[in-house]
Amino acid sequence: MEADFVIVGAGSAGCAMAYRLSEAGASVLVIEHGGTDAGPFIQMPAALSYPMNMARYDWGYQSEPEKHLNNRRLACPRGKVIGGSSSINGMVYVRGHARDFDTWSDMGADGWSYADVLPYYKRMETWHDGGHGGDPEWRGKDGPLHVSRGPRENPLFQAFVDAGQQAGYEVTGDYNGEKQEGFGPMEQTVWKGRRWSAANAYLKPALKRDNCEVVRGLASRVVMENGRATGVELIRGGKKEIIRARREVVLAASSINSPKLLMLSGIGPAAHLAEHGIEVVADRPGVGANLQDHLELYIQQASLQPITLYKHWNLVSKGLIGAQWLFTKTGLGASNQFESAAFIRSNPGVEYPDIQYHFLPIAVRYDGQAAAEGHGFQAHVGPMRSPSRGAVTLRSDRPEDAPVIRFNYMSHEKDWEDFRKCIRLTREIFGQDAFKPFAGKEIQPGADVQTDEELNGFIAEHAESAYHPCGTCRMGRADDKNAVVDPEGRVIGVDGLRVADSSIFPQITNGNLNAPSIMVGEKMSDHLLGKDALPKANDRPWIHPAWATAQR
Repeated sequence: MEADFVIVGAGSAGCAMAYRLSEAGASVLVIEHGGTDAGPFIQMPAALSYPMNMARYDWGYQSEPEKHLNNRRLACPRGKVIGGSSSINGMVYVRGHARDFDTWSDMGADGWSYADVLPYYKRMETWHDGGHGGDPEWRGKDGPLHVSRGPRENPLFQAFVDAGQQAGYEVTGDYNGEKQEGFGPMEQTVWKGRRWSAANAYLKPALKRDNCEVVRGLASRVVMENGRATGVELIRGGKKEIIRARREVVLAASSINSPKLLMLSGIGPAAHLAEHGIEVVADRPGVGANLQDHLELYIQQASLQPITLYKHWNLVSKGLIGAQWLFTKTGLGASNQFESAAFIRSNPGVEYPDIQYHFLPIAVRYDGQAAAEGHGFQAHVGPMRSPSRGAVTLRSDRPEDAPVIRFNYMSHEKDWEDFRKCIRLTREIFGQDAFKPFAGKEIQPGADVQTDEELNGFIAEHAESAYHPCGTCRMGRADDKNAVVDPEGRVIGVDGLRVADSSIFPQITNGNLNAPSIMVGEKMSDHLLGKDALPKANDRPWIHPAWATAQR
C-alpha cells in the first residue's frame, strides 16, 4: 500500500490533516491502532468518565512513581480509537492565551505567534454562543469543528461566576475571544447532543473521499532509506508490512507515542538508543525530553440544597438519562457538565492568567468515583505553567512495550507555592455571598487543612493529572540542538518526516490541549502542501491594565 502522505495516528491533529490533505487532492493513508468510536460511551458527552478508563479505547499508560507525589503512579490516558484523545477527553474547548503562542515564537517556533495561529482557529471552528454572548468577530463561522456551550440550567453554574465577580475578578463572555481572563461560560466540543470529536468533525467526512483511507495496525518504526523517510512499518495480524509514502510521513501519534516511534526508528538521544541496540539515524537529544502536563486538585464543598448532579448518581437515573440521550440527544446526557469556567492570575506581576478553573455541580472524580456521599460541588483548579519537566524514554526496543513516562511533577518549589495559592484563592471564591445559599462544609481539603505543611500534604496525596501531556518533540530553529522539529514540523536531520501533534509544543498552553492540537493539524496541513500560510490576524487580546501591580 502507498499514498502521497502516510499519517500515523487518527487523533486530533491527524484527523485534521487527513481532511485538509485529501481536500487538496492528495492521497492519504492514516494508520490507527485503535478501533471504532461507535457507541454511547464515546458519543454521549455525559459518559466521558467511561472511555478513558476502558482498555478498548485507551493505551492505559501510567507514569513511573512520582517521588514528589508520595511515589504515586498517575494515569496518563491517551486515545487508542478513531479520533484519538478527542474521543475520550472531557470535550472542554480552550484555544490557549494569545501570549502562549507569542512565547512559542520567542522560543524559536517562527510563524506560530498568536497573529499566525488565530486564522487557523477561525478556519477550524463553527462557533455557537448558546445565547450567552461572546466575541463573534474572533470566532470561526464555517469550520468542521462545532464548538458550543452547555445550557447552564443549574443555578450553581451562575453562582460560580457571580462569586468570582464578588471576589473582585473580571467576567468574560468568551475566554476564547478577546478576553480570556475572568469568570464565564465554558465551551465544549459538543454538537446536537453528541461528542464532536476530531473523528466526527474531520476524519469521517475525509473518508467519504476516494483518496483517504484508514489502515488498522501498530506502527512499529519509520522506514528510513538514505536519510529519508519512505514509509512506515506496520504490525497487523501478527505480521509486518510496509506502508509507503510517496511524499512524506507524518507522526501524529501523541506526545507519548510520537517520541517513542522516533526513537524506535533511530531518531533520538544517541546514548539512549545505543542502550537498546537501536542504530542511530539522527542524534536528536530533545526527542522525549521537555515533557509537560497540567496537574489539578478538586476543591469540594457540600451543598446545602439537593440541586446537584448527585441526585442522578444511581443506576435508575443514569439509565433514564441514557435512554433520553439515546432517543433524542437531549437532556443531561448531552453535556459534559463543565459549563462554567475561570482563568485568573495568581499574583501581581503575572501578565496573563496562570490558573484555570473547571466548575462541576457534583463532588466526583474523573474515574467516576464519588468522593463523598451526598450533594456537593467542586472546582477543578491548577496552575497552567509549571516549571517542572519530565521525559518519555524507551523501555525496550519492542514496539509493543509501553514507554517509560516520568513527568517529574512538583519538582520545583514554585509548583508548591502555586498550588497552595490555588487552594486559598478557591476557598475565598467559595466563601462569597453567591454561594451562601449553597455552600456547606468543605469536603476537601477540609477546614482543618490550613498551614503550608498541611496543604503540601494534601497536594502530594491528591493532585491528579489533567491529562495534558505535551512538548516531547519540541519545535525550534534548525540550529537549536534540543529542538526536534523545525517550525514547519520537519524532523531536523532527516528528510520526508514530520511531527504534528501536541508533542511539538515548545511550552504548554493555557488550558485544555485538544483545541491547539487540532490547530496544529490545520496549520501543518498548509506546510505539507507547500501553501502560503493564512494572512496574519491583527486582533489584540485583552490584558489586565493593572497586571503589573494587581492580582485582580
